[in-house]
Amino acid sequence: MRGRPPTAADAPLLVACALGIERFALRGGDRGGASPQLVTLRTGMGPQAAERAVTKALRDGAATAHSPVVASGFCAGLAPGMRPGDVVVAGSTRDHRPDAPEVLCRDNGPLLDALRQRGLTVHTGLLRGSDHVVRGAERAALHAAGAVAVDMESAATLRAAVRSGIRPVAAVRVVVDAPEHELMRIGTVRGGISAFRVLRSVLPVLFEWHRSLLLPRR
Repeated sequence: MRGRPPTAADAPLLVACALGIERFALRGGDRGGASPQLVTLRTGMGPQAAERAVTKALRDGAATAHSPVVASGFCAGLAPGMRPGDVVVAGSTRDHRPDAPEVLCRDNGPLLDALRQRGLTVHTGLLRGSDHVVRGAERAALHAAGAVAVDMESAATLRAAVRSGIRPVAAVRVVVDAPEHELMRIGTVRGGISAFRVLRSVLPVLFEWHRSLLLPRR
């Protein structure tokens, strides 16, 4: 008897992040030890580095043709009232180029539910990409244009992922920098610790989301 065809839930989950500290935090959330169903990829900073690293990983077999891809790590919040430790789950991503298309994150409902059930403050919407650190007036302009948060790698990561094949994609970022809590201000260290602790709690939720991909759609 033939088995069912492979699905995204059978393939390893590829979680991409830019920085070593982000990867360290995410791996710290794997309390049961390294899972064979998880590939954590450190891409390096910036959209070009992220795009190259994800494309290579999917091409060279670090993950498979069906692997879901998640962009994770830290981000800058854009909306007034956001605080370090808040979580952003992208409804879509778009990079910094003026003509760039949006990549939709169609399977993010279970992520939103699971994170909120853990008592976290979760925002969703457009996650914009940038090729530099965003400050002041530029932050306000991006928010006015409809974005809830910005980082340098998520949009490039997801663009590379969907270009390499049809697969579930998501971006889950933790706010480390926000309009009233910019990184150069007093309290940065405390905000960074809060964000690090929240990022450690994200990986089990990503595992749950990965398993949920096998469930029938309602």
